[in-house]
Amino acid sequence: MSGVQGLDGAGRAGGAGRARFRRRGRVAPDGDTVDHVGSDDGFKNLHLAGHSSPSGRENNMRIVLGVDGSKYSGWAAGWPAKMPFRTPPTVIAVHGLDLHALRAPFMVQPTIVGNERFIEEEVRRLEKRAKTVVADTKQQMADLALAGSVRIERGPIARTLLKHARPGALVVVGSRGLDAVDRFMLGSISTYVTLHAPCSVLIVKEPAQTLRRILFATDGSSSSRKALGFLTKHFQVQPQAEPIEILLVHVMPFLRYPEIKEAAQRLLEHEAIRLEKAGYRVREFPRLGRPADEIMKVARREKPDLIVTGAKGLGAVARFLLGSISTKIVQQSACSVLVVR
Repeated sequence: MSGVQGLDGAGRAGGAGRARFRRRGRVAPDGDTVDHVGSDDGFKNLHLAGHSSPSGRENNMRIVLGVDGSKYSGWAAGWPAKMPFRTPPTVIAVHGLDLHALRAPFMVQPTIVGNERFIEEEVRRLEKRAKTVVADTKQQMADLALAGSVRIERGPIARTLLKHARPGALVVVGSRGLDAVDRFMLGSISTYVTLHAPCSVLIVKEPAQTLRRILFATDGSSSSRKALGFLTKHFQVQPQAEPIEILLVHVMPFLRYPEIKEAAQRLLEHEAIRLEKAGYRVREFPRLGRPADEIMKVARREKPDLIVTGAKGLGAVARFLLGSISTKIVQQSACSVLVVR
C-alpha cells in the first residue's frame, strides 16, 4: 500500500511586479510535506495548521474547507472568495482519506481475508483521486486569490476537518459529496460537522455568488447575538457597492399577550439599528407560528442568497434533537446556510 503525503496549496495571487514562487520540502508538525504558492507577502502571513502568528493572534478569518472532488465541494471552495470579509481569509483545505473504512463496493463488512486485492485497488484509486483533488483545489484557490494550504490527511473525514476547527474559525463544507461507493460523502459529513464543530459552519448548497440578500433569523438569545456579531464584525459592506439587504426574521409564539409582541418589536428595532449602522439595508419580518416553518416560508418567498442563524449553546447530544431550529433550516433550505457559534 503506497503512502500519500500531505500537499499544501495555493496562496494569494501576487500584485503587479510580484513574482509567484513555490517552496518545497518544508515539514508541517504532523510530518506532511507542504508546498506554498503565492507572493512573498502572502507567504509571510501564512501559518500552518495549529500555529499562530508571531504576535499570538490572527487578524483574518481562519477557514477550514472540506474538499472531495464533488461539485458541491467545488462550490464550497468558491464561497470564501465571495463572502465580504473585512480581511482576506486564510483557507486550510482538507481532503480526508479514510482508508480504514474501505470495503469492496459489493461488500457489507469492512476488510476480511480474501478481499485484499479489491481493497488494494480501491486504495490506489482513492490515492490517485486525492492527488487530483489537491491539484484542482490548489488551482482553484490560486484563481480566486485565496491564501492558505491544501492537504491530504488520513482518518475519518469529518474528524480530520474538526481537528483544524477551533473557536472563532469557520468550517465550510458542501451539503453533498460523491456517491456512497466512493466513501467521500460530504452530505453526511456536513451534518456531523454542523453538530460537533466548536465554531461556525457554512453548509454550501449553491455555487458561490456575490451576497445581495441575507436572511437573518433572530430570537434574542445569546446564540442569535453571536450571529448578529458575525454579520457586523466579520462582514464589511462596501460603501460604493450596492447595499446588502438583510431580511430580519423573528418568530413569536401563538400567545395572546401584548407584552410579547411589544418585546419582539423592540428586539427587531434594536437589531435593525445595529445592522443599519454596519451598512446593511434592513427589512423586518415579525411572524407568528413555529420558528423553522415561518423562517422557511420567508426564505421561499424572498429567495435569499444565504441564511444566517445561531446555534444553541448545547452539548453534542442535545444538538442531535430533531427539534433543533437550525438543524431544520439546514435540512430544508434551498440556499446555503451559515450556523454561527
